[in-house]
Amino acid sequence: MVKLNKIYTKTGDDGTTGLASGPRRRKDDLRVEAYGTIDEANSAIGLARLYTTDLVDLDTMLMSIQNDLFDLGADLATPDTGEPPACEPLRIVETQVERIERDIDRLNAHLRPLTSFILPGGSPAAAYLHLARTIARRAERLMVTLARMEGEIVGGAAMKYINRLSDFLFVAARHANDQGRADVLWVPGKNR
Repeated sequence: MVKLNKIYTKTGDDGTTGLASGPRRRKDDLRVEAYGTIDEANSAIGLARLYTTDLVDLDTMLMSIQNDLFDLGADLATPDTGEPPACEPLRIVETQVERIERDIDRLNAHLRPLTSFILPGGSPAAAYLHLARTIARRAERLMVTLARMEGEIVGGAAMKYINRLSDFLFVAARHANDQGRADVLWVPGKNR
């Protein structure tokens, strides 16, 4: 159980932060940037959820994803060093990836076929879901770069999950737009 009694510790005043496993890293470290961007995506989903209370199935899926994103942040904040850990770290697992894939398929089954690319917008819920999608894509790019760095490991399930998340958020935004009927379609060259 997490217990936070004191919110400020002053330990980050020097521009560093502590990873879950203990070591300190600079606040602009790529690993910190990656899990900070996951937190940002989670916040955007929280904004979207202000407008999904009447879409009960979608709201329930989004709540699960918000919890998963804390798991993903914990996964990234506990680097795999190749050494046996003092305690078992929280990691994203394949069952979380499989659940989000099922949710994508479930939502996508009722959507109108795409006839064009979609502009972010439509309903407030869809607009925030598109914002969360673009933040998730940025997090994915950061995670890919992190995984390529020598000595840095990002788990395979974590990589799959963040990739599926942006797919889910795209489909969820269409679902929130009256199952695609209120999507705002791109018109190529419209303003030439």
